[in-house]
Amino acid sequence: MMGQPSCLRMPPFLHGSYPAVRQGVRQEGTRCGEQYRRGGGFPVPERMLEVPAGEVVVVHELADFQHEHPVWRLYMLADVLGGLYEALNWRDVFSARDAYEASCRETAWGALYFAISPTGPVSAERTAHRLEAMLRFWEPLQSARYLFKSLEEVLTLEELMRASCDWVLDAWCPGEEGSVPTRLELAAKRMARATREDSIEAILRQLPHALSLAGDLKHRDVVADPAFQRERLAALEPVSFKYVSGACTADLLEKLYAWDRQLGSL
Repeated sequence: MMGQPSCLRMPPFLHGSYPAVRQGVRQEGTRCGEQYRRGGGFPVPERMLEVPAGEVVVVHELADFQHEHPVWRLYMLADVLGGLYEALNWRDVFSARDAYEASCRETAWGALYFAISPTGPVSAERTAHRLEAMLRFWEPLQSARYLFKSLEEVLTLEELMRASCDWVLDAWCPGEEGSVPTRLELAAKRMARATREDSIEAILRQLPHALSLAGDLKHRDVVADPAFQRERLAALEPVSFKYVSGACTADLLEKLYAWDRQLGSL
């Protein structure tokens, strides 16, 4: 993107020890909530800090074991949402969440957070917007390194996206050649224009992986049947279908367990 900095820049409230970042993000959430309540919109961070090239950003809580060390803790952006909801007295939180996400996706750090840390219903359309935003900031995001779910393995941006968005690649562009950003761009385009049938086919491609993670299904043979899966997906109301249309593994796991419970009540 023209005019982008070559290095990643992030707000100071995401850097420091765990207690310091926790306090900072809650304060930021309160600040955002107060402005949103007064008339919509969110304040721009008062200043930004450059993340030196190659410096590590922690993007998942599972990799954050050294709470006393001052590091970049992007995953704690979730606590901004908590502070925002409290400032709004938990009223109209879904609209506020969507508005905050849209605002954050205009920044490199916010776009990355929402691309790899899905919150809210992960529809195909919503996932497409998240990926498109992240891809616009690929160059500055590429300058940092990332800790995802292991403290032992420091990842490049491409490795991070492969690890966190493998379900996107498997469901929406299986067998496609090319770099990770090229494949994610293709997947985003397909998701953005996906029909209900397109989403069903993507879900059916991803359900075997979801099944491999579901260890205690009582009616596994039934819910593993593609004909049963297609029938149940086709029967979903539009709003319910929207929540699984992106084919996110976590959402499909929830659906598998729901089908299993329904079979047990028959």
